[in-house]
Amino acid sequence: MTAARQIRGAQARLSGRRAEVLAAAWLMLKGYRILGFRLTTPLGEIDLLAQRGPILAVVEVKRRAHLDDALDAVTAEQRARLRRAAAHIIAHRNGLRNASVRLDLIALAPGRRPRHLRDAWREA
Repeated sequence: MTAARQIRGAQARLSGRRAEVLAAAWLMLKGYRILGFRLTTPLGEIDLLAQRGPILAVVEVKRRAHLDDALDAVTAEQRARLRRAAAHIIAHRNGLRNASVRLDLIALAPGRRPRHLRDAWREA
């Protein structure tokens, strides 16, 4: 791996972490309680886990040049992994077993307010 590629990778990881912190702050301003950052399960990783009332939001955070590009950035395979990871966490945390799970997206773009899409990929 070249030094330039290593630098780009480190910058991307730092940008992603900053985006997740900004997204968490945005959710807290909206009354959500953040239950976890970058939660890793055997079935996938969850950027943010947040709760407001009976709703457990599994939040994917995407930073793109344009807000509209963020929704398309999450593939069907990634959404399936998020659902499996959420099921794993719920199965292992007694206090979450009765929560209604929802997959949300927080889209971030330079110079724009965060956009929170609740139930971004609702299954028909």
